[in-house]
Amino acid sequence: MNPTPAIRSCLYDRAELELLLDAMAQQAARLLRGRRRVAVIGLLRRGAPLADRLTERLVRDHGLEHPLRLDLRVKRYADDLTLLHPDTELTELTEHEAFDLGGWTLLVVDDVLYTGHSLLRVIDYLARQQPAEIRVAVLADRLAATLPIAADVVGARLQIAPAGIIECQVPPYEDDFRIELLQPQRAVRPVPRE
Repeated sequence: MNPTPAIRSCLYDRAELELLLDAMAQQAARLLRGRRRVAVIGLLRRGAPLADRLTERLVRDHGLEHPLRLDLRVKRYADDLTLLHPDTELTELTEHEAFDLGGWTLLVVDDVLYTGHSLLRVIDYLARQQPAEIRVAVLADRLAATLPIAADVVGARLQIAPAGIIECQVPPYEDDFRIELLQPQRAVRPVPRE
């Protein structure tokens, strides 16, 4: 079976994303200012390197004390939005199981907010640990959440047709740092002759 041909467009290149991350760090710094125990939690895969980039900016540019950095493995959709798991799968990495996050301020970082199912699962899991607060940062919000979930820190707001796929390419998983839009090509129907 051949995949449907798609038109690929670059929405944000590396330089533009670096500026978006700077703006995201500024937004996050306002939310985290004055908090003593902060943990930045990246959602694997692409949320983890984004969490590293955001953490670096928070420390370097905004004077945040080095936060605790953790990752969670969450899976619901494939990159092409094919549903992989009807119930979102969440796996805590074994090296982080010993941390008690009760009373901590948590900043959860992901690449794309789509329907909100994965993020709701993460927030539910983290809320059971009784943190002081949970904040969310996403590189791209598709503005298509079907659950009452929203990000506190957003890089790009992208309102696109449901068939479109937002692809965040984040090193080390891809060679270049960029956001692309994949749009399925529509079949051309012949015009009837009279």
